[in-house]
Amino acid sequence: VEDQRARWERKRIRTAKELLETEHKYLEQLDLVLTYFVTILKAKGTLKPAVLETIFGPLESLYSASQVLSLHLEKGNLGPGLENFCQSLDLYGHYAENLEQANKTLKEQVRKNKSFRKFKQLQETRPQFQGRELEDLLPLPLQRLHQYKHFFRDLLENTSPDTAEYQKLAKTMKSVCEVSQWVQDIFDKRENSLQLLRVQKLLKGQKTQILIPGRWYIREGWLSVVPSKGEELKHRMFFLFSDILIAAKPCHPLHLLNSNKLSCQAVYPLHQCSVDKVFGHTCSQGGLLSLSFPHKTLLLMSSNQQEINDWYRSLTAAVR
Repeated sequence: VEDQRARWERKRIRTAKELLETEHKYLEQLDLVLTYFVTILKAKGTLKPAVLETIFGPLESLYSASQVLSLHLEKGNLGPGLENFCQSLDLYGHYAENLEQANKTLKEQVRKNKSFRKFKQLQETRPQFQGRELEDLLPLPLQRLHQYKHFFRDLLENTSPDTAEYQKLAKTMKSVCEVSQWVQDIFDKRENSLQLLRVQKLLKGQKTQILIPGRWYIREGWLSVVPSKGEELKHRMFFLFSDILIAAKPCHPLHLLNSNKLSCQAVYPLHQCSVDKVFGHTCSQGGLLSLSFPHKTLLLMSSNQQEINDWYRSLTAAVR
């Protein structure tokens, strides 16, 4: 037991030391942005206060919170440091919510505002930046949030459960995980919106509405439709969403406007659909899926076994 406790303590000390060292580095990087951009821009008035706020968000508050945590860690007061830190964790969620707009506004200002463009280029050539641009430094807080998760988990694993510090670490870990999930959800929604928009642009015309709130993109790929009567197989591109399956075919390659687009052939709602594997349970070549809708049965085929299995899993999950 004594040996185990000694091992825990050594690992704990090592993790706490690494946490402090990386916190100092993180503070240095935030300080670069605040000193060479935020403070000077505020003094010069190059950007309007609202624009400045949009680009940098709660960066100053994040810096202050990190400074306080760093001071506590230096004194070895992990418990009080964590309690204080937990109160500022929401700032990371708000920072993530603002990041897309921050990048958009930054691009806009670089394009339109000549004096800001020159100022930005000048600051980025300073040796302290080591060739990095402002765009490289803005995501730092979210990268740091990800690191906190690992540090606090390691500290928790190497702290005796019957100590008061263990309870504080457990509480901090829970809060960090919740905020990390909040940030992940923001990125997932953003990525999903981009996928919906991409598919909307791929389809000819505006007849099929892809951009619907609550809809999630799942997957896409080419599959062969097996006709009910002995006709030839039809090769179609399928797009699977959380509520519908879309079948599309390429537009004519010589079409003036739509040569690189797809024409929507059918939209199948999934709420009354059942999915079955007709064959494809073994490792034979490919397989066949049967999709039953109230007024239609769709047979989809692929010569790739893995692909059929993946589609089967995705479709059953979407229908469920």
